[in-house]
Amino acid sequence: MNVITTFKEKRREKQIKYERSMLRELSIKILQERVKHYFGSSRFTSGLIMNAGIEEACYDVAIEAYLLGAKFGRFGYYGESAEMARKRCRPEESHLIDTLYNFFLFWGKGDEGLFSESLYYLCDQYVDSWWRDGFQRGEKRYKLRLH
Repeated sequence: MNVITTFKEKRREKQIKYERSMLRELSIKILQERVKHYFGSSRFTSGLIMNAGIEEACYDVAIEAYLLGAKFGRFGYYGESAEMARKRCRPEESHLIDTLYNFFLFWGKGDEGLFSESLYYLCDQYVDSWWRDGFQRGEKRYKLRLH
């Protein structure tokens, strides 16, 4: 008797396999350094980063942005610029930025009113850097036919 699999299951298995291969290129050290680079210098976020839960949330958002960029790296391989590909995934990217921003506001100590705009731009730059990194590595993997 044969096992029947659907197209959705096969697509999901292939997506998981690709994401695992992309995540092998990341290390905890890189994640920690980039969190400290973006959020360690701000007076508002430097105190919050000491909280392990907030740091882990930054890691989660970084991984999601990285995988989103890697997924759209395929379009870069076929000649589309990073900015054109980024316009396609703007809703997902905005969701990641808003998630991180709201997480900081939730765990803030009441100073978020003073730093809210600059904090949002920090979150935007953080997600953008991870998306671009994922896009470049995804494009590279397609060029090397490792997808």
